[in-house]
Amino acid sequence: MFRRDRLWAWGFVVFLWLVVAFVLLSSVPYSSSGVAAASWVAAVVLVVFNTASIGAMVRHYAHDKKHIYETDIRHLDAGR
Repeated sequence: MFRRDRLWAWGFVVFLWLVVAFVLLSSVPYSSSGVAAASWVAAVVLVVFNTASIGAMVRHYAHDKKHIYETDIRHLDAGR
């Protein structure tokens, strides 16, 4: 379960980077240089902070795997 959750979390980060890059590259030709610069700065801040927060979440889950997943594992075992 932890491996799947970690994969989904990092997959979300990759998808976020791709979407932000697509939006920036699609919108830059239609904006002034000041707006484009502000958009790039905001996008970099967005993806850096989101990447750092997902990394912290995955590390936290790794440290507390037993506590976080214990109830789910019991319920999955009970359903078999």
